[in-house]
Amino acid sequence: MYYKSKSEIELMKKSGEILALALEKVSENVKPGVTTLELDRIVEEFIRSKGAIPSFKGYKAPYPGVQDFPASICASVNDEVVHGIPGLRTLKDGDIISIDIGVYLNSFHADAARTLPVGKISEEVERLIRVTRESFYEGIKFAVTGYRINDISSAIQNHVEKNGYAVVREFVGHGIGKEMHEEPQIPNYNSRIKGKRLEPGMTLAIEPMVNEGTYKVKILDNKWTVVTADGKLSAHYENTIAITENEPMILTKLD
Repeated sequence: MYYKSKSEIELMKKSGEILALALEKVSENVKPGVTTLELDRIVEEFIRSKGAIPSFKGYKAPYPGVQDFPASICASVNDEVVHGIPGLRTLKDGDIISIDIGVYLNSFHADAARTLPVGKISEEVERLIRVTRESFYEGIKFAVTGYRINDISSAIQNHVEKNGYAVVREFVGHGIGKEMHEEPQIPNYNSRIKGKRLEPGMTLAIEPMVNEGTYKVKILDNKWTVVTADGKLSAHYENTIAITENEPMILTKLD
């Protein structure tokens, strides 16, 4: 596990600031009639205009013989949980879309995701998005020196399940830094494994993935896109954080 110095965390914060601005920009363009490929183009152009690189483009495929990730964002619509590939799909009023973005600058990555409404959505769907966001903040109450990874995981699961939803188990958060995916893994549920104690210099991408129905998922034939097993909606909320001597620092959020 690679612990970052304060100066390295500041470099990650610069990546994170670009990412936060990219999320703002893409949020302004999520509306009925737009394609997910158009959103991908907007984000890639913005990231590159800041002298940074989209972390996801060309990311190595998880299986032999599968195309490396072809886009700069993951665009996951409705029942798609994560790793949706942008394309000609046109967003419709009432859809939701999870936008996941990675930014690489000065040798360090940042990673964050948001689920956004397309046009007008129901109060029930708004609640799913809100609870997913809340679960992240419940989790990082324990992202403090001396606690363990499983304390974060348990807090996320508790908040999600008391609100009647389910947390995805097959995909988890992760350490992040010079590599997009570093140790440790960060489940969004109580794995019964205490995990490593948190220490200053650890940088983590914490990302609750919350399903309206079952926690079970399946992978589509493209071997990237993950969908809910029952076809119900899913929401995603993620930030990159740094463990400090005091409160956690969110690196992918504008001050």
